[in-house]
Amino acid sequence: MKYIYSVLIALFVGSVFASNGQPYQIYNAKGKKVTYKQMINTLGKSDVVLFGEYHNNSLGHWLQLKVTQSLGEKRELVLGAEMFEADNQDGLTNYVKGKIAEEEFEKEVRLWNNYKGDYRPLVEYAKQNKLSFVATNVPRRYASLLFKGGMEALDTLKIEEKAWIAPLPFPYDPELPGYKEMLTMFAADHVNENLPKAQAIKDATMAHFIQTNIEEDKLFVHYNGSYHSNKYEGIFWYLKNDAPQLKVATITMVEADQVEHFEKLNLGLADFILVIDANILKSF
Repeated sequence: MKYIYSVLIALFVGSVFASNGQPYQIYNAKGKKVTYKQMINTLGKSDVVLFGEYHNNSLGHWLQLKVTQSLGEKRELVLGAEMFEADNQDGLTNYVKGKIAEEEFEKEVRLWNNYKGDYRPLVEYAKQNKLSFVATNVPRRYASLLFKGGMEALDTLKIEEKAWIAPLPFPYDPELPGYKEMLTMFAADHVNENLPKAQAIKDATMAHFIQTNIEEDKLFVHYNGSYHSNKYEGIFWYLKNDAPQLKVATITMVEADQVEHFEKLNLGLADFILVIDANILKSF
């Protein structure tokens, strides 16, 4: 069963190649086409790679694994992901180190509904290659607490709970375009000034756990929703704010009907932009 996902992707990608020429195209921040090899060579010189994804894009997840494997051939890696919350680190570590069975791992760790098809291959890669895998995201209940009660609500947390989020008070710039945009994305009755702050605590926490788990001479590859790193904001902004010396590279993905056509609105989204056929299989 564990190979069905890979087989389906391979068959689907093959059909897209046959009918449309190719299912994706890689561009740099300026909209110039680059090869997969060029992208890997550049990423391999970084300290951190932020791989922004669409959570339901099956080809994007396949590319995440392939990019990770390629980088693993060049550098020793540390992996990390938004999809795992910091208070689940012990369960994730114990599984990757082979200390617990998969059944126990699935009980101990809060897994996304699409874990088995989309993220399990990355965790298994870490396990097989004895890599550290870092649970970087803030526990969702704390982001919810901030959204409902503002920054001051975090002061009610116990000391041991604060160990699972970025050090308080964490910096927050409400003028960052991504955070300002969030206030216009939803109906007025679902938006308040705490919405972008709840996003920011996720970004700050992910950056914090990336930074504190970087290992000398190893490349940290982090998987997150594209909104968390697009336009060099979010996680990227926090990393550079706290550790400006870090070499941080970004990848993002967008969908288009014609992968050969680069939309100007995607200029500067990331160092590398994966334009993926909009008809690609969705995992949910």
